[in-house]
Amino acid sequence: MQTYVSFLRSVNMAGHNLIKMTELANLFIDIGFGDAKTYIQCGNVIFSYDGNKTSSSLSDDIEKAILKKFNLSISVMTRKNDDLVKLSDFNPYLVEPNFDPSKMAAIFLHETPLDPQIQKVAGVDFPPDKFKIIDDEIFIYCPNGFGRTKLYTGFFEKIMGVTGTARNWKTITRILNLIDRKDM
Repeated sequence: MQTYVSFLRSVNMAGHNLIKMTELANLFIDIGFGDAKTYIQCGNVIFSYDGNKTSSSLSDDIEKAILKKFNLSISVMTRKNDDLVKLSDFNPYLVEPNFDPSKMAAIFLHETPLDPQIQKVAGVDFPPDKFKIIDDEIFIYCPNGFGRTKLYTGFFEKIMGVTGTARNWKTITRILNLIDRKDM
């Protein structure tokens, strides 16, 4: 069995797309995934899967199941546990002076962006905020916080034509710790 995490976009945000987390976990179990547990109220689901589908195919299956059961069209980004562990290796901002994990996030993209999409943001510069696109994640570091940054999910979605959802570094770290300890 391989452990996966699905990050749902726009679940329980300001009362929109409201899905109770227990119902969401039960949906994952109903469609054949094991040990489905949610972490905090924003649509993070940790689950097991023992098949040969890609993360992208699993996301598509989950999106269809959510539409069927809840009548909500919600994008889902799914990653294997191993891929999440590698985020620490790829994260260019962990070495920043006075690194604060609450000021760093990763945007999980639905699909890996193509070079023309990446080129659309290649010259974007909003100091002191910075970003780096690596595979199907966008790492964002905002040393002054996220309150006034222009580097948010919607910015990248609009400019690049991608779909994604962001999680702060503390949340990602906590999810990895839960998986490692099996303390879900």
